Amino acid sequence: MLRGLVLDFGGVLTDFGDDGAVEPPLLTVVREVRGRGVKTGLLSNADGLWAPPREWAGLFDVAVVSGEVGMAKPDVDIYLLAAERLGLAPGECVFVDDLAVNVRGAAEAGMVGVHHTSVAATVGELEVLLGVPLLR
Repeated sequence: MLRGLVLDFGGVLTDFGDDGAVEPPLLTVVREVRGRGVKTGLLSNADGLWAPPREWAGLFDVAVVSGEVGMAKPDVDIYLLAAERLGLAPGECVFVDDLAVNVRGAAEAGMVGVHHTSVAATVGELEVLLGVPLLR
């Protein structure tokens, strides 16, 4: 059973889609799944000076930033660290990234990987994987 959602920042949480959304739709998804008890994580290859925007406070159970932990995607160990910090096994997590190489790294670590190519496709996949309707 998937109990964790881990998302990349750039290209995923910065994608406003085509519907003129007020906030990135996948950020709305984070809000929705957290309300259903899914643990959420942010995994970014940013340097150690980057931090999630303040208005996102409380939306993510963990934020793993490459510049702080000395590892980067697609290194398997960074996905394992994200899962560990969430208190979940890698197989309980789904990871979303816009770069296929990073999705493959997550899969090698045992996570379910979703290659983000569009908001609609990603939301559709997450609905199936997490078993919940999203953005309704």
